[in-house]
Amino acid sequence: MNALVPLPVLLPLCVTGLKLAIGPRLQRFQRFISLAVLGAVLVLSVLLMVAADRHGPLSVHLGDFAPPIGITLVADRLAGLMLTVSSAVTLLVHLYSLGQGMADRDDQAPVGVFHPAYLILVAGVSCTFLAGDLVNLYVGFEIMLVASFVLLTIGGTATRIRAGSTYVIISLFSSVLFLVAIAMTYSVAGTVNFAQLAGRLQEIPLGARTLLEAMLLTVFAIKAAVFPLAAWLPDSYPTAPAPVTAVFAGLLTKVGIYSMLRTQTLLFPGHRLGDLLMLAALASMVVGILGAVAQTDLKRVLSFTLISHIGYMVFGIALAGRGSISGAIVYVAHHITVQTTLFLVAGLIERRDGTTELTRLGGLAKTAPLLAVLFFVPAMNLAGIPPLSGFIGKLGLMRAGVDNGGDWAWALVAGSAATSLLTLYVMAKVWNLAFWRDAPPGAEDEGRVLESAEDEPGDDEDDEDEKATGSGGGLPVPAGAVVSAGFLGQAITTTRRLPWPMLVATGAAVSLGLLYTVLGGPLTTFTEAAAAELLARTPYIEAVLGR
Repeated sequence: MNALVPLPVLLPLCVTGLKLAIGPRLQRFQRFISLAVLGAVLVLSVLLMVAADRHGPLSVHLGDFAPPIGITLVADRLAGLMLTVSSAVTLLVHLYSLGQGMADRDDQAPVGVFHPAYLILVAGVSCTFLAGDLVNLYVGFEIMLVASFVLLTIGGTATRIRAGSTYVIISLFSSVLFLVAIAMTYSVAGTVNFAQLAGRLQEIPLGARTLLEAMLLTVFAIKAAVFPLAAWLPDSYPTAPAPVTAVFAGLLTKVGIYSMLRTQTLLFPGHRLGDLLMLAALASMVVGILGAVAQTDLKRVLSFTLISHIGYMVFGIALAGRGSISGAIVYVAHHITVQTTLFLVAGLIERRDGTTELTRLGGLAKTAPLLAVLFFVPAMNLAGIPPLSGFIGKLGLMRAGVDNGGDWAWALVAGSAATSLLTLYVMAKVWNLAFWRDAPPGAEDEGRVLESAEDEPGDDEDDEDEKATGSGGGLPVPAGAVVSAGFLGQAITTTRRLPWPMLVATGAAVSLGLLYTVLGGPLTTFTEAAAAELLARTPYIEAVLGR
């Protein structure tokens, strides 16, 4: 079974090479192999999760080189669960993207650019979850960075290039800081392998250990968009195509949270920066949700709720108890799925009505009841309405806070409750404006024209003409139709009949979120075992070092 551990990384990379060799030809075959490899990664992830639960952590030293020289990959309960959830989500998002590409009649961009970059992103995510040392964790981050820049700027519109540039600058800064932290760790401990560091870091001076912990936390907080290091996110994610925004919002920030979980439990047990983490968690919750309250665009609303709910996960990490770690793991799995689903729904709304601006939407509950259901269920899940999985995760975290009994813990319990209520308010606001009220005058005839690849920066006069005529980039569209942006930023005609692959993928994502509720008992039992394994540290160390 150990031989299966590298495959979630290797399979997407190998298929990417095949797709780049084929180029834009054989489009149906390329769609098939993309779905097939993502399905295979999902099956492998489930097998690794079950094996890790039954037999303990699985490890493999590539090339049979032992630490600290060799590349070590490890699959324990936490890594197995994260791989399974991320693989399921990436498969559904890819199905959604196939529907969007076919509906746009745009075969070149998805097959020639999006698919290879997407598979590289999947490989990077898998590498991060399986990394057994700091260097390969860094490599996983960099693989994701390369792929994510391509995906964020696909089409080359001015808006996407500007947002992508901000994202890359912030990511490069965190990468440099990460490299410095790795170099410092190796200089004081003589290794970067997690299992070896677990013992050696306890022997170095307290000041040096605290500095390393602070540097790694800063790197991971940037990746996870923890306040005050989250200012880049609301302007970066909403400009990308809907599938890209969805997978970024669901997965990339959780990679930072996963890295925090791994390093804080394995390398820095009894960490001295718990109070600082609690402050960051509370600030993320409050500032993020207040930002969401102030927004009128659905994508920006969801971006700010993303920042806010990252605070729940940091809350669990900061308390560092078995119950809080278990609650944080539950909430990570829940939030990956629900946040991705909501962004997929936002993409459907934009495709149908040409905008995600709430002041220009209305009446969707009557005119698109299926779309209303697809939004309502994950929205209530995000708000933590019982008995949905969001409630299960929040209840576990708040119970851990009460059990802790400290001043900061009580402040976080109060902040969690207030944030949950404000999240419900924000979701109710979106529901009332976009779905429940009557459509505002002119909503059926016009919509926001997103920047197209043919637009020049500052060409506002042309944009106004396109809005008035219902056309974009010179493309003729039927009377009364509106236009939006496709993969390459080109103008496309919106439609009241949404493509079935996009609907199926979104419906499956909603069902996956509900499945966490149905399996709430087994899920909680599994995460409690994962939390106990993380805090014990011994099973991980023995699996890697063979002691």
